[in-house]
Amino acid sequence: MDGANLSEYLLSLGYEVHGIMRRHSTSESQDIRIADLPVKTYYGDLMDTGGLERLLKEIQPDEIYNLAAQSHVRVSFEVPQFTAQVNSIGVLNILEAYRTACPQAKFYQASSSEMFGSSVDADGFQRETTPMLPVSPYGCAKLMAYHMVRTYRASYGLHATNGILFNHSGYRRGLAFVEQKICHAAVRIKLGLQDSLELGNLSAYRDIGNSKDYVRAMHLMLQQPEPGDWVVSTGTTISIADIVRYVYRQLDIDVPVSITDHNKRPQELNYLKGDSSRIRALGWQPEYTTEQTLDEMIEHWMRVYGALDEKTPYLQTR
Repeated sequence: MDGANLSEYLLSLGYEVHGIMRRHSTSESQDIRIADLPVKTYYGDLMDTGGLERLLKEIQPDEIYNLAAQSHVRVSFEVPQFTAQVNSIGVLNILEAYRTACPQAKFYQASSSEMFGSSVDADGFQRETTPMLPVSPYGCAKLMAYHMVRTYRASYGLHATNGILFNHSGYRRGLAFVEQKICHAAVRIKLGLQDSLELGNLSAYRDIGNSKDYVRAMHLMLQQPEPGDWVVSTGTTISIADIVRYVYRQLDIDVPVSITDHNKRPQELNYLKGDSSRIRALGWQPEYTTEQTLDEMIEHWMRVYGALDEKTPYLQTR
């Protein structure tokens, strides 16, 4: 999602965009999110340091955006070693390749609000100075990568930056993620294609923005004369239960939600709410509310299932 939205945004600014993707056996689906974008793609992997260095020497980029990760928090409990290898050692690998091949470039690392874990400041916000106490293998691995970026920045004088992004979504979001799962299932329920929705935790609160807003923040960070670490968030929070209520109301449906063990994390992160005042001071402002992002996702699935044409917003038909 972010890779596609960032590519789209950079192309609109006149950039030449190169992207690395991992090879898998269903090659026709590997670049589905960027199939209509003129992005030059290469096979690569964060665990292949030599390949990364070779590509960076060949491309000589001005800016590097590392969005690669095992990106699902619950799954990180099932594959903790793989998550740690990709999300921490993988970042170390690309930092080494960057330092060797093109140290003049600017580097962005996709850090995560999951690094804060159970730590919240007294005013109910999490910000750059909030202690980081992650509660998942994903959060722990991201925290190591965060500190690696800071270490390489200080040690080698690199323009290496961390974007501490809170939850963000949009119509390109993967189905494994809760807000997309809710929107997709609700549309299918509305159209009589399924009967129920299964989730793991309705009481968790999240700060949810729109990916299209957040990739603008990524780019803005790399335009600064000095590197740093910035929180990107809406500054509001919503419970999973309230997301379900909102989406159900928009679609005029009412079916029970089943709570299943399979969808639960071994240790829950119950609250995230970011203070993004530092990035806002640079001129960034989100254009989407959480509700508008959910509406975008609802409309996307209504179109996918043929219940809405390409031009008519769903909400204007109600």
